[in-house]
Amino acid sequence: MMTALIELGLFSAKTFIIVFGILVVLIVFFALISRGKDKSKGKLTIKNLNKKYAQTADALLEKSLSKKQFKHYLKEKKTALKLEKKQEDEKKKNIYVLQFNGDIKASAVASLREEITAILTVATPQDEVVVNIESAGGMVHGYGLAAAQLMRVRAKNIPLTVTIDKVAASGGYLMACIANKILCAPFAIVGSIGVIVQLPNFHRLLKEKNIDFEQLTAGEYKRTLTMFGENTEAGYGDFTFCG
Repeated sequence: MMTALIELGLFSAKTFIIVFGILVVLIVFFALISRGKDKSKGKLTIKNLNKKYAQTADALLEKSLSKKQFKHYLKEKKTALKLEKKQEDEKKKNIYVLQFNGDIKASAVASLREEITAILTVATPQDEVVVNIESAGGMVHGYGLAAAQLMRVRAKNIPLTVTIDKVAASGGYLMACIANKILCAPFAIVGSIGVIVQLPNFHRLLKEKNIDFEQLTAGEYKRTLTMFGENTEAGYGDFTFCG
């Protein structure tokens, strides 16, 4: 009887541990899913750059000017602000500045899409969109989609400027080419748009061993280069001229 009770207790303990473990795994799993959904929704942060730079200038002048000079500066600034408020009825040019930090998957395209959607609800052809691109390129379809987002700005006849501080190569340069104007830092890496492929070819080895290689494709250009067949000039096509 005692042995049966001990075995029953051990069985119950094991069952509890297994059920508890499963519950923990499920809780973690659903927590990660929930977190992923929240993250996918994203968050749009809007900053007034004019105010930011004005506050920086005020802080510097407060430390570099005498109290009398700084007081005079604030008085002149207050007068200028009053004059600016009187002219508020006139349409002012707004410049919308976006940052695109690209990885190999162009993951930032989701945020770029939301940002551009928000801008297009208020921007007019008198305004301007500036996109700072930082990317060495990556997947064609990802950067093609990113470039398509910039095309939405051009389609609305809103001037588009791309700035490059460090690098905008391959897919990053593809995006930049959409702009009306590209501004680069003196030593920024810009371009080119190209494709590189490296693969071994075992055709001569198979031929030496009297092994035939057969390949069926859905069309003439479905697969022009192969690792086991003989690659021809026609198969290389435009790859011969990639720089």
